[in-house]
Amino acid sequence: MTNILKAIRAINPNARASVNADDINQITWLDGATPISKSDIETKMAELQTEYDAQDYARKREAAYPSTKDFMEAYTEKEIGGDSTKWDAYVINYNKVRTENPK
Repeated sequence: MTNILKAIRAINPNARASVNADDINQITWLDGATPISKSDIETKMAELQTEYDAQDYARKREAAYPSTKDFMEAYTEKEIGGDSTKWDAYVINYNKVRTENPK
């Protein structure tokens, strides 16, 4: 879905439209949808981009965090096996990701 269509749907989830060549000047409103002004669409696109950019740290953290499998294995070995070696390493890696990707 283009950013233009995302902005349109963020303004009016029921609006139906098509966009040719991802060009805001080539919007076709469908099924009797009330047109939304280009300036309102551009404003919403900027808002959505700002929200997306603000979550960059979260996307980076998610990709860098140790896996869920690593977590389960480390936690299990610590709690059931009594060996915290993998857990300690997991905590170090987890905290490193948080430090390198601050909010």
